[in-house]
Amino acid sequence: MDFSGQYQLQSQENVELFMEVLGVPDDMMEKIKGLDRITKIVQNGEDFIIAIQTGDQVLVNNFTLGQETHMQTPAGDKIKATMSLEGENKLVVKAKDFTSVAEFDGDQLTNTITFGNVVYRQISKKIQEPDVEEDHL
Repeated sequence: MDFSGQYQLQSQENVELFMEVLGVPDDMMEKIKGLDRITKIVQNGEDFIIAIQTGDQVLVNNFTLGQETHMQTPAGDKIKATMSLEGENKLVVKAKDFTSVAEFDGDQLTNTITFGNVVYRQISKKIQEPDVEEDHL
């Protein structure tokens, strides 16, 4: 399966609790919740670039399946993590303090992040490029 594509956030569950556990201040929490989020995934074989744009901020991480890498968290911390493939449609990122499971089903991406006892879920939809119709003169 090719995971490449752009996915726009449609809904999220437990966002307040998740940000609280991460130590995000209340005023920042309200601002972040109201921003549009686009996730762009570029896959080249076992190599992945994952870019998450929230408002004007862009967070980019590179992974190779099965290899430990340094990734940046939304808080700006650098941590070690490893990405693996489960089945044909799940990308799993494991680090010391969290696990992220990105499950692809048609044009829907469900990302479930577990941090301690907190489970945060994001549901995104693949952005379809409009069909370009030829002009008939």
